[in-house]
Amino acid sequence: MVKFKILIDTNVVIGLEDARPVQASLAELVRLSATHSLGLYIDGATYQDIGRDSIQSRRAITLSKLAKFQRLGALPLKPESELVSRYGRISNDNDRCDVRLLEALDSKAVDFLITQDNGIHRRALRAGLDSIVLTVEEALDWLRETFQEKLVALPFIAEQKAYQVDLSDEIFASLREDYPDFDQWFEKCRRQHRDCWSLQIDGKIAGLVVRKDESFIEAGVSYPGSKILKVCTFKVRDEFRGEKFGELLLKQILWFGQINEYDVIYLTVFPKHTFLRDLLAYYGFIGTKNLPSGELMMEKALLKGPIEVIPSDKFDFARTSYPRFYDGATALKFCVPIRPDYHRRLFPEIAFGAELPLFPNEKFGPVLRRGEARTPGNTIRKVYLSRAKTKRLRPGDLLLFYMSKDENYSSSQSVTTIAVAEQIFDAASTEDLIRLTAKRSVFSVEELAAMDASEKSPVKVIDFLLIGHFERPITLDALLTSQVFANAPPQSIAAISEEKYAILKPSLKLGFVF
Repeated sequence: MVKFKILIDTNVVIGLEDARPVQASLAELVRLSATHSLGLYIDGATYQDIGRDSIQSRRAITLSKLAKFQRLGALPLKPESELVSRYGRISNDNDRCDVRLLEALDSKAVDFLITQDNGIHRRALRAGLDSIVLTVEEALDWLRETFQEKLVALPFIAEQKAYQVDLSDEIFASLREDYPDFDQWFEKCRRQHRDCWSLQIDGKIAGLVVRKDESFIEAGVSYPGSKILKVCTFKVRDEFRGEKFGELLLKQILWFGQINEYDVIYLTVFPKHTFLRDLLAYYGFIGTKNLPSGELMMEKALLKGPIEVIPSDKFDFARTSYPRFYDGATALKFCVPIRPDYHRRLFPEIAFGAELPLFPNEKFGPVLRRGEARTPGNTIRKVYLSRAKTKRLRPGDLLLFYMSKDENYSSSQSVTTIAVAEQIFDAASTEDLIRLTAKRSVFSVEELAAMDASEKSPVKVIDFLLIGHFERPITLDALLTSQVFANAPPQSIAAISEEKYAILKPSLKLGFVF
């Protein structure tokens, strides 16, 4: 078993942001780490943080919490000018402590850093360390996904009216704290039969979106348009945050908005909800105004019509314009063969359906019915592993997934799915492979170890954005008849010419003209 060293930031240990759920999560983190022989470390910077606490009694209690963790030895620091260049501005002692944690990670003294500090996550992104800087929830999700069997069935999203939602559910407790008049407002939503998406697990509401159509004047948005979608409520319960349900609900919102030809989607967010704000910003929402309530209005204008200008950064365009993407000649196209079992794990929403529409319901639904069961594809950002030798694949290029033969799957031997490449790495060891896939992997540590990644035989790690699925899978017979495939499906990642892509493109019914 590969062992890893995990560095824990101060705010995780003492629960500065949200004491109760963070502490509960930390207890689970400690338990799972001990079970699987993973080392948990505290850096000297943590003790400096606590030393600045002017309340002696609280300082003593916090220090007692640190005793259960191993202490990381002091590391030599580079000149401050180099640190600023790599990690960003350093203005005070807190910034220096943050940078020190990242330096410990960068120097390979530890394998992962766990922090709830959004500023550290931004610094990590700047330094190219974001794949190994995790929140508590992401770390727990990684531990369970990598080292434990999944015992809980995937949840599903239900289309509901507000009057069908149980107001006694625990998810509403924090909403009542943020909005004192929440119950009166929700009663109005019930009377108006307001539309909702409810994400449920074991009889509990794990996530909820309440939506409303508005006019431009009513919404008061900055972007022009006559059809405005207001997201009145966007909530994921704290205990389910590591399951990426926020990303699932956002995918539901964005795909629904695109297929129904909305001009603008908007919602309001309190400053304390930093991870939600960053998630929205990642997919192109812009903060446009501060409201008297203290909330920030965030808006996203949905693109319509063909993309006329070649974007300077094709992946960045796909990210901020999601689910729109650029598919002109400068974006290369690749067929990606994938075994059915891995296809099922990456795209569970289409694993068993007789058909593969992106929007199977009249209005919208990102999953297919199989009897009465509905299974979500829980993320937009995913990872694919391959032994392919290709060096041509670049961020912004298109991936067309081809499921290989297995008679148990309805889409066997078909092109099913389109995605945009985000990052491409070569993992030269099992440790590298686990680090590079920590936030997105659907593979256990045993499966990753069995790939036997090495310098001579690296495993290609391809991060990508799921765009959607073909309206109907394009079968092998059709691919051979149209000469998209010459004699047989590719056995490894293979480039597709513009002419062959043009044959496939009409089958992409994604809710926009491109």
